[in-house]
Amino acid sequence: MTNASVEVTPKLSRSLKPRQLIMMALGSSIGTGLFIGSGKAIGVAGPAVLISFLVAGAILIFVMRMLGEMAAAHPNSGAFSYYAEKAMGRVAGATVGWLWWIQIVVVVAAEATGAAAILNSIWSALPQWLLTLVFMVVFTVINLLGVGKFGQLEFWFAILKVAVIVIFLVVGALLIFGIIPSDGGAGLGNLVNHGGFLPTGWGGVAAGLLIVIFAFGGTELVTIAAAETENAEHNVGRAIRSVVWRILVFYIGSVFVMVTVLPWNSEATANPFASVLAQAHIPYAEEITTLVIAIAVLSALNANLYGSSRMIFSLSERSMAPKFLSQVTAKHVPVAAVVASVLFGFVAVILNFIDPEHILSVLLQLVGSTALMMWLATVISQIILRRRAEAAGERLAVPMWGFPYLSWLALLLIIGVFVLGFLDSDVRIQLLSTFALTAFIVLACWIGLRSKKLELGESTSTTQH
Repeated sequence: MTNASVEVTPKLSRSLKPRQLIMMALGSSIGTGLFIGSGKAIGVAGPAVLISFLVAGAILIFVMRMLGEMAAAHPNSGAFSYYAEKAMGRVAGATVGWLWWIQIVVVVAAEATGAAAILNSIWSALPQWLLTLVFMVVFTVINLLGVGKFGQLEFWFAILKVAVIVIFLVVGALLIFGIIPSDGGAGLGNLVNHGGFLPTGWGGVAAGLLIVIFAFGGTELVTIAAAETENAEHNVGRAIRSVVWRILVFYIGSVFVMVTVLPWNSEATANPFASVLAQAHIPYAEEITTLVIAIAVLSALNANLYGSSRMIFSLSERSMAPKFLSQVTAKHVPVAAVVASVLFGFVAVILNFIDPEHILSVLLQLVGSTALMMWLATVISQIILRRRAEAAGERLAVPMWGFPYLSWLALLLIIGVFVLGFLDSDVRIQLLSTFALTAFIVLACWIGLRSKKLELGESTSTTQH
C-alpha cells in the first residue's frame, strides 16, 4: 500500500475539485508555447516540425506519467523537489525546489509583462507598466483568497483555451478539405511543395525540438496541486491520463493544421493561429487571437503564482527555507509564501516603467532552461523510487508504463536534448547559465543544510549536558 494518506501536507486545504485538477492539467499544457512558440518552430524546421512535436510530446508524456506515479503515491506540494529529496537526499531536494522556484518567480514577472505588452499592442489607452501592475494585483488577490477560488478561475481559463483550439481544429479541417475556400491554397501539398518535408534537414528538426521542449514547461504544476486535492491517488491518475491523449490531439493536431493550411516559409507562420483563421475570412481574426493569447498568458501567470507559492511553502515545511513561509491562515492559505512569490513581479512593474521595450526579453533570458533540469531530476527520482517501491512490495496506483525501459528511454532523450542544445549557440548560453545557477544553488543548499545540522547537533549536545 502507498503512504498517500500520511504524506499529504497537513496545513493545506484539500478543497481543489477533481474537475478543476483535470482542467488544470490540460490548461497548463496549453499556453504561449502552442500559440506563439509553434510558429517559431515551424520557421526553423518546416513541415518536419511535426517530428519535433512528436519527440517532445513523447518526452513530456513520459515525464508526466512518472510524476503521476510519484504524486499518487506521495502527494506533496513540493512535488518533484520532494521526490528528489526522497530519492537523492536533502541537498538534491533543496536544489531542485529552489531552482524551480527562482525560475517560476521570474516567469510570473515575464507573464505579467507579456500579457501587458500583448494587450497594449491593440489597446494603448493604459501604459504597459500600469497593465502589469493591475495583473499582478488581481492575481495576487485571487491566490490569497484560497485554492478553491484559484481552481475555479483556472478551470474557466482552461475551458476557454480548449474551446478556442477545438474551433481552430474544425476551421483548419474545413480549409484542408476545401469546404471553406482558402486564399493561400490550403492542403496536403503544403507538406512537400516548398522544399520538401525536410526543407532545413534534420538540423532544423533538432532546432525545432529545442523550441518545443522549452514551450512545454509548466505541465508539472498538476502534481504540485495534488496535495490540495481530495483522493489524490485516484484524481491525479485521472488528470495525468487526460493530459496524455489531449496533448497529442491539441498540439499535434494544431501544428498539422498550421503546416497544411500555410506554406511553412511564409510570413504568416509568425502568427499561425491568426493566419489560419484569416484564411477562413473570419472577421477580426488577429484581434481575437491576440486576446486569446493574452488570456493564455494570464492563465499561466495564475497557475505559476500558485505553484511557486506552494513550492516555497513546501521548502519551508521541510526546513529548507525560512520557517515563517510555511505559516497558513485559518482558510489554509500560505500568505507569506504567496507574498514572497509575487515580490519580483512587482519589481518588474518598476522595470516596465523604466524600459518597457526590453524588459520582456531580459526576463525571458533569465529563465533559461531550468524546465529541462526539472525533467532530468524527475526521471532520475522516479527510477530510484520505483526500484525502492518494487523492493518493498508497494502497490502503485499510477505506475509508469514499461518500467524500466521507457524510463531509461526518457532519460536518454533528455540527455540528447542537452547535447543538441550545446550545438546551438543561443541555447548553449542558456544551458551554461542554468548549469552555473544550479551549481551555485547546490553549494548554497549544502552549506545551509550543513550549518543547520551542526546547529541542531550543538543544541542537542547542550541539552544532554
